[in-house]
Amino acid sequence: MTKLLITRRIAEPVLAQAEKLFDCTVRDQGGLSVEEAADALRHYDAILPTLGDEFTAEAFELAGEPRCKILGNFGVGYNHIDTDAAAKVGVAVTNTPDVLTDATADIGMTLLLSTARRAGEGERMVRAGQWEGFGPKVGLSTHVTGKTVGIVGMGRIGQAVARKCHYGFDMDVIYFNRSAKEVGHPAKRMDTLAELMGAADFVVVTVPGGAETRKLIDADALAAMKPEGIFVNISRGEVVDEAALIDVLKRGAITGAGLDVYENEPHVPADLIALENCVLLPHLGSATTETRQAMGQMALDNIIAWSEGREPPQKVN
Repeated sequence: MTKLLITRRIAEPVLAQAEKLFDCTVRDQGGLSVEEAADALRHYDAILPTLGDEFTAEAFELAGEPRCKILGNFGVGYNHIDTDAAAKVGVAVTNTPDVLTDATADIGMTLLLSTARRAGEGERMVRAGQWEGFGPKVGLSTHVTGKTVGIVGMGRIGQAVARKCHYGFDMDVIYFNRSAKEVGHPAKRMDTLAELMGAADFVVVTVPGGAETRKLIDADALAAMKPEGIFVNISRGEVVDEAALIDVLKRGAITGAGLDVYENEPHVPADLIALENCVLLPHLGSATTETRQAMGQMALDNIIAWSEGREPPQKVN
């Protein structure tokens, strides 16, 4: 019977199906280290990993000729897997696109609104018993409706954020992307990242992770933003130079930031935590019951397809 490792507990209906079809091991701890990933590659036929499991080039090198033939990744992003190294030793890699698009875009809107309207500060004030009642200048914040949103990366999630901003909040949409996109509503493509950063009232980053986008949002990009600008990241933490972001927030060079992802998760710098002008979430992008079950099902379906000799539908390498 095919041996399957599931590196984190997933939705119970999906897990029950996996246990009927395969000899399943479910790991209930944190992410696999490089050494643990290599060991898993040697001892299992299939693995259902997720963010934090270090299937790096080193892990594949340590594994030698792996027993494992498929990594059915739980998540649309797979920058924690070296797909080239996997392909060289005959390991297929799949992901879970589409099913988490709207849930992640919704978190983008949550962060945009929460940061603009200082919701985090307001809630802390109430919980601390520091609110003294309504006042004309209490909690003054940034208006959202009718402003300009700049989307960095106009893929599925970027387009979903753009739709919600345009139709829900009458916002003008500009974007920076390698190619032009037809999105069904007005959206202007900007020639450079700096041009977008300078023109937008709100910047929402939705690019995939990986070497090409590592620290794409650097000190120069952040310096181009308006002092009234608000920055939101729902992509990957490594896309942003975290030290540069902390610097502009500390100096008040931008008004605020909303973050769902961090450079070295689950570590969040103390300097970020201390900032009042920053809304921080624990990587909740896809965290709805429905979405996480759909992600688990898609990851498992890819493994099932492989086990039946079919091409996995969401194969990426």
